[in-house]
Amino acid sequence: MVIDNLTIRQLQQESARALTILEATNHNLAQFNKEANHNSNHWYKSIINWYVQQYGDLPSKCGPGKDVVLLDV
Repeated sequence: MVIDNLTIRQLQQESARALTILEATNHNLAQFNKEANHNSNHWYKSIINWYVQQYGDLPSKCGPGKDVVLLDV
């Protein structure tokens, strides 16, 4: 799986799915900030990579993230 081939919008959607299942603590969010270096694309990829390590595939394809319904407004 290559997340580098995802569009920015797909990165946003996949990371949003992953974030919904993550416990919202300063420590959990800080781990992604360390890898992002003020670059939102790196932040999205960091979150997605974490999710893939935990569940084995993209949030839209497996684990609890696949059941998340995103609103497109």
